[in-house]
Amino acid sequence: MLKIRLKRLGRKKQAFYRVILIDSRKKREGRALKEIGYYSPLDKKIKINIEMIKNYMKHGAQMTKRIEKILKKK
Repeated sequence: MLKIRLKRLGRKKQAFYRVILIDSRKKREGRALKEIGYYSPLDKKIKINIEMIKNYMKHGAQMTKRIEKILKKK
């Protein structure tokens, strides 16, 4: 099953996340199938390709709860 979730990047106490499409059995920092956008909680910047998310969800991908919360902010 494919998941749309966050991949953590950045340094200690300076988190930066990429929104990725990945197999649900892979680890959090595993290699992504597709990068969909990014989220920076420190700068409060959100850039996500909504059309890609809708397309992958039609094909069975699921979002994590955290991604759903971020999309509600946007």
